[in-house]
Amino acid sequence: MVESDMRIILCCGGGFSTSILAKRMRAEAETRGIDCTVEAFAEIEMKDKMQDCDVCLIGPQISFYKDNLQKLASKYGTRVAVIPNMVYGMMKGDEALDQALSLISNEVNSN
Repeated sequence: MVESDMRIILCCGGGFSTSILAKRMRAEAETRGIDCTVEAFAEIEMKDKMQDCDVCLIGPQISFYKDNLQKLASKYGTRVAVIPNMVYGMMKGDEALDQALSLISNEVNSN
């Protein structure tokens, strides 16, 4: 079971391209009746944002930041993953939402 009122953050170099994907994820969540917030931010903003989210999905073009973001996320119990190239490139909001939900479900099931 997935928690209600989830907070999903997308992270990329400038937050611009991920804002398109975030919009598609929000639309998909609304279609499915899922209560969540999806926002996009630049990597440099993550220090201030990580504590307020359940999942952080990273754009593949900055996947080299994953280890640093994972260290930051571990302080708050936030799940971190890189968005697959095809999902990101095709801006597949449904698949990106599925990825985030899977990360949250795994966290809930492991507790």
